Amino acid sequence: MYRFRAIDHIQLAAPKGCENQARGFFIDILGFEEMEKPTELKKRGGVWFRNGNIQIHIGVEEPFAPAKKAHPAFEVENIEALKKHLIASGVEVIEDDNLPGANRFYTADPFGNRIEVLEWI
Repeated sequence: MYRFRAIDHIQLAAPKGCENQARGFFIDILGFEEMEKPTELKKRGGVWFRNGNIQIHIGVEEPFAPAKKAHPAFEVENIEALKKHLIASGVEVIEDDNLPGANRFYTADPFGNRIEVLEWI
């Protein structure tokens, strides 16, 4: 018998040359740290980030189209503080109250990929 233990990482697509813009969002705004990519994968472009045991891999995709429906969902502590921080940083926050028992909103990375943020209440 097998069981799933965790999500190792989530990959989001971005256009060629995205790395500095991704760093500005994931490091400077969300507080992730950059991870060293394996040497063989560096030539593909993109950048990897981590915050605790959560990993986001930004991969270059050409032609690029942002994910508008598919998305990662991050469970956070103190969602209101994050929401205020994002708004103060000029990041759009879209409120959503359609999930019973959760306070949640949507935002997007600099490339238009949808990101869900929620806190169970």
